[in-house]
Amino acid sequence: MKKTVLLFLALFLASALGAQTGKKIVIFHTNDLHSRIIGYSPESGYTPLTVNDDKTIGGFARIGAIILDEKEKNPAITLAVDAGDFFMGTLFTPLEPKTGFQLRLMKSMGYDVVGLGNHEFDYGPKKLAQIIKTSAENGEIPSMLASNAIFSAKDPGDNDLEQLSSEQILGRQVILTRDNIRIGFFSILGKNAGYLAPKAEPITFAKQIPFAKKMVKELKDKKCDIIICISHSGVSKDKNGEWRGEDYELAKNVKGIDLIVGGHSHTKLEQPLMVNGIPIIQTGEFGQFVGRISLTYKEGTLHVDDYRLIPVDDKIPGDREINELIDQQKKRISMSILDPLGIDYDKPVAETDFVIEGNDGGDFINSNLGPIVADAIHSYINAHSKAGTDVSMIAAGVLFDKICVGVQTAPDIFRVVSLGSGYDEVPGYPLSRLYVTGKELKSILEILLVAYKSSPDNYCYYSGIRVAYDPDKGLLKKIKKIEIIHRDGKAVNVDFSKKNKSLYSITANSYMLEFIGIIKKTSFGLINVVPKDAEGNRVTEMKNAIIDVNDNLEGVQEGKEWLALLEFLSRMKDTNGNGIPDIDKKYSVPVRSFFTLK
Repeated sequence: MKKTVLLFLALFLASALGAQTGKKIVIFHTNDLHSRIIGYSPESGYTPLTVNDDKTIGGFARIGAIILDEKEKNPAITLAVDAGDFFMGTLFTPLEPKTGFQLRLMKSMGYDVVGLGNHEFDYGPKKLAQIIKTSAENGEIPSMLASNAIFSAKDPGDNDLEQLSSEQILGRQVILTRDNIRIGFFSILGKNAGYLAPKAEPITFAKQIPFAKKMVKELKDKKCDIIICISHSGVSKDKNGEWRGEDYELAKNVKGIDLIVGGHSHTKLEQPLMVNGIPIIQTGEFGQFVGRISLTYKEGTLHVDDYRLIPVDDKIPGDREINELIDQQKKRISMSILDPLGIDYDKPVAETDFVIEGNDGGDFINSNLGPIVADAIHSYINAHSKAGTDVSMIAAGVLFDKICVGVQTAPDIFRVVSLGSGYDEVPGYPLSRLYVTGKELKSILEILLVAYKSSPDNYCYYSGIRVAYDPDKGLLKKIKKIEIIHRDGKAVNVDFSKKNKSLYSITANSYMLEFIGIIKKTSFGLINVVPKDAEGNRVTEMKNAIIDVNDNLEGVQEGKEWLALLEFLSRMKDTNGNGIPDIDKKYSVPVRSFFTLK
């Protein structure tokens, strides 16, 4: 009897003490992982099961170890969430429709809730639905949110994903009860992220602020004690150094949200950004850091006790079981993707003693990465297609990784230009070719000279062309001279008068060439470029513009940017005699195609 009384008193005192001190909650979070499942870079140096012997960062075995270790030993409420763009960026993504690997892996790593970002839609709604369905059929996956997605009532293109929504596999909201605390989650895919998800059609996305207000009310009506928004929208500093962005506006205008876990802008926040009393948190990109926020819930209020970013580096011993699952998937990648192409996953392709970098999130204007990729595409098409190409181009928005110092292997090269898919089994957007007149070529270049100011994604790099321009001139009047550099090195002036009916070919990935359609809009209706084939017939279906890089085989053998870059680098000279090609030092600085008039 005494033992029963003592036990009752102990439980009563613990409950009373908990009520006085509040309940502790720990939330781990990531964003914009982009399938960086293996630590980088270069990937070949990654040794997740040992410490202090490599310089790589990231890796899911390490991230899993961080989350699982705390979940095992921390008596507090411990949750893990991801704020979107967890897919797309490495050789692991293309197998997802068949294997549904990564979501199951993330569940094994301890993730509870994930929200969709724009890159989850890169394969389109039907294939995304296939990925989620395959994942769920083969094991447990985290709770998934696409809260402000609006499914089309007329277009059947999103029916498969809508079906998953009706089955609550892809939810509008998630409520988790932990230690008698009801924690409600909803997600937001922001305006900019929606714009960058053209493959999501026919799905659209509800406006953030009115939708968030509606979700807060719904979750409060369902007696949620804490409301967390997983937002793939972002924050950044304006020209005055002040924090701004869609998540900033969300916190400023919506009451009742207790925490915003952010993504999309790849912003590294060392401390929570407090807006209207609401903490906004974000970890940067690619699993370089795991965010850890410690909170106390007491008497209806949530207080931030501590926040830190945990570096995911070689000081973290990776989880052995997670690493074994990854090694097994790596073997499937080799068998399904690389072996048929005659590529060895771990074989050195090239090496460099200088960094090659630059995307839309960095100093893209002075990038030395964009020019080398453009040159690689140009070399590849002129080597493998009889028609060749006059101009090759790539946009900053599709450059997804830098080339770090060291030995590069196929997965390192793939990460640089890893987006999209075509009509074959080889990952990546197919390279396509369109023809335009000299006047249209000038118009395209004129628009792209200024288009990046509204969106850095649109900043372009070129090969096979030299352009002289006057930056002080007005819209459509800047370019003064265009030269096409032929394969023999001879430069030929482009006549961009109306009388010149000659056609000039432009090669880029199929996604990039679709941007020709926005030229008219960007020029306020002043320019309307008509994409053509070699005979001058209008091209209305981009599939017909895909380049066949091997005429000797039946069907269309699609060229890919990453294969072009891999071939280009592997053919460079071995200057130090170690059997590995060295990247040409001319690319240590930006190689420019545009030159200002003196």
